[in-house]
Amino acid sequence: MRGWWQDLTDLVLPADCAGCGRPRVALCAGCRAALCGAAPRRVRPDPEPRGLPVVHAAAVYGEAVRAVLLAHKERGALPLAGALGEALAGAVRSALRAGVADGAVAGLLDGAVDSADPVAGPGQAPGGPVLLVPVPSARRSVRARGHDPVRRIALAAAGELRRAGMPVSVLSVLRQRRAVADQAGLNSRQRQVNLSGALEVAAGAGALLRDAGRIVVVDDLMTTGASLAEAARALGCVCGVHGVGDRAGGAGDTRARGIGGTGRTGRRAQVTAERQGGNRPSWDGRDHVGEATGKGGPASGMPCLNIIRAAVVATSATSFEINRN
Repeated sequence: MRGWWQDLTDLVLPADCAGCGRPRVALCAGCRAALCGAAPRRVRPDPEPRGLPVVHAAAVYGEAVRAVLLAHKERGALPLAGALGEALAGAVRSALRAGVADGAVAGLLDGAVDSADPVAGPGQAPGGPVLLVPVPSARRSVRARGHDPVRRIALAAAGELRRAGMPVSVLSVLRQRRAVADQAGLNSRQRQVNLSGALEVAAGAGALLRDAGRIVVVDDLMTTGASLAEAARALGCVCGVHGVGDRAGGAGDTRARGIGGTGRTGRRAQVTAERQGGNRPSWDGRDHVGEATGKGGPASGMPCLNIIRAAVVATSATSFEINRN
C-alpha cells in the first residue's frame, strides 16, 4: 500500500516518462499526444456483449497508452491521473454529443424537445446535469493498490469538464454484490458469465440517478465490454431505462416524448433504451406509450433523455469503428 511519503516523492522528485521512459518528465509531449491527441470515437468490441451501452474511447490501448495506464493503476503514479482524466473527459464529451444526436435531436424531429436544449455551450451537455459513474474495482484490489484508479481518473475528468462549463459530478454508487473470478485469461463469453449479476447500486442512490440529465459509465479500459454491460444493467434496473416511454416515465411530459414519443425516431430511441435494460425491444411497428415494457418491472420516472452511455480512456485498435468494415 502506498504511504504518504510516496505521494510526496512523486510530487517533488523528477520522474521518467511513464509512457516511454524519457528522463526527467512524468509524461512527455509525445506520450500525452498518444493519450489525448486523437479525436475520441465510438468503439465496439467483437463480439459485442448483450446490453452494452454506446461506448466512446479516447485512445488505442498500446505501447505508451498501455504503459501510462499501468503506471497509474498498478504502480501508483498518481500525478498521471490528470492526463488520464483529460483523455476520459474527451471521451465523455464525445459520448454526450452522440447522445444529442440519438436523443435530443430525436425529440426535435418529433417536435417534443425545446430547440434551445441541444444547443448548449461548448463544454456543456444538454438535458441537465451529468453523472459519471465509475465501474467499481474489487475491494481487495483497491486495498492492494492503495487507491481506486478508475474513481481517481473519473474525478480528474469531472474537474476538466466543469472547467469547460459542464455541470458534472462523480457518483460512485456501483458495488460488487458477490465475488467474481480474476478476469485475466477469460474470453469474452467467460467474462460475461463471470460478471453477470455481479453489480448492484448502493441503497438510496436511485433518486440521485433518476434526477441526472445524463449518466455516463466510465472505466479506464474496455477489453470485451462485459464490465460496462454489467454496470449499465445494474444502473438500468434502478433508473428504469427499460420503461422509457411508459406512463410512469412521463408519457405526458414533452421531454419524455423525445424517446417515448409517437414519431419514428422517438420509437427507435425507445428500442435502444430497452436493449440497454437487457429486455427484448417492444417496438413492433405500433406505439407502446403507456405500456409496460420488458421483464424488468415498472419504470421509475427517470428523465427520458437519460439513456446510459459509456466512456473509457482506451481500448484495442480493433474496437474502434473506423477500423471496422
